[in-house]
Formats: sequence, C-alpha cells, structure tokens
Amino acid sequence: MTTMNAPLSNRGMATLRAVAAGRVEATCSIEPDLRVDGLFCSDQITSHQLMHAGYIRLADTQPPTTWVPAELTLAGRLLLNLPVAGPIAEAA
Repeated sequence: MTTMNAPLSNRGMATLRAVAAGRVEATCSIEPDLRVDGLFCSDQITSHQLMHAGYIRLADTQPPTTWVPAELTLAGRLLLNLPVAGPIAEAA
C-alpha cells in the first residue's frame, strides 16, 4: 500500500465519505471506475488515486469489469477519523 503525499481534495474526501456510507461501487480492474449512488464518477483521476493510494479497495474479487462494492481500508478509515472496530485485514 502506498499513500498520497499531497492532502486530498474536497472531492477526494467526499468520495471517501460516500464509500464509508456504502454508496460506492467499483469495477474489478487495475484502473477501477467508480459509481456513486448508481451514477458514474466523472473524476477518474481521483478515483484511481484513492485506490492506488490504498484508501479504498474492492470488497470482493470478481471477473474484470464486474461491479462490486467499494470499502475503506484502515488508512481510509483513519483519514476520515472513523473508529476501527476489531482487527481489519489489509489487502496484501
């Protein structure tokens, strides 16, 4: 997991809050696309940065281009100051 050096934009933070609320799906791919409330997220750069920085991940592994829920990683939860209940298994 890598982390971003620059602070996240308001849009990035809003995307993380939407993931925390369970409103985001992502495609199973190296460069995942996101949908928020069923609508495509038009800021692909932010979406890709959040995934590659290790703040969000796919909740399930499916064939490429399949939509699955997105979830916060431990780093994403800490960035949003959300409580961490119990152990969280980080993706390798």
